[in-house]
Amino acid sequence: MANSFSLEGKIALVTGASYGIGFGIASAFAAAGATIVFNDISQEAVDKGLANYKEAGIPAHGYVCDVTDEDAVNAMVAQIKEEVGIIDILVNNAGIIMRIPMCEMTAAQFRKVIDIDLNGPFIVSKAVIPGMIEKGHGKIINICSMMSELGRETVSAYAAAKGGLKMLTRNICAEYGQYNIQCNGIGPGYIATPQTAPLREKQEDGSQHPFDSFICARTPAGRWLNPDELGGPAVFLASDASNAVNGHILYVDGGILAYIGKQP
Repeated sequence: MANSFSLEGKIALVTGASYGIGFGIASAFAAAGATIVFNDISQEAVDKGLANYKEAGIPAHGYVCDVTDEDAVNAMVAQIKEEVGIIDILVNNAGIIMRIPMCEMTAAQFRKVIDIDLNGPFIVSKAVIPGMIEKGHGKIINICSMMSELGRETVSAYAAAKGGLKMLTRNICAEYGQYNIQCNGIGPGYIATPQTAPLREKQEDGSQHPFDSFICARTPAGRWLNPDELGGPAVFLASDASNAVNGHILYVDGGILAYIGKQP
């Protein structure tokens, strides 16, 4: 059974994986035996990512690439094939969020979120699928969100993008399952990362931040989740253990979507 979860000999591309959720997933892949490839938007970000992997003792290959630039993505995938090998596993992790009330958000801001969070996964998936067909297998994991299922104030573009990504996941399953390619999604809950640290800091009077209190009350686990808690589910979806799982969104949220919340 342990062999079913092994990623030995596999090449995994995790987009936007210099830090945070992507770095946590890539680290889990490396522990399972995979060779790690990642990209980021600038050389500075890639260099920081390479330093993070080196500190963790993980050999990694970093590339500068904008996931919304189709030509750049195609060139990156070709370079990875030449320098590392054909990609077996893709994690579409790169993404942004703009917390702006819908009626205050410009169409340009809306399009930017859609471009990175939905068009990006389409472009990168399209670039790696031919190689997966050539190898006779492939795993694509899209980082969706609880906003694939829920709405919330100020995240109209993000929710629209992640809802679209959920359906792109199912369509890749429908269109390419015949080639032994499995495409699934992970919907993380609220993760304790450097970006969310300000929301978890104590207030000047020593009380919890209001959003911290909200999340802890809304989560049956009663806490924020850690990035490494996404590692096990990601390894499962990237491994032969999930060969019969396709078009599924696995919510790793501490139970939020199953819970109405504590009574006030």
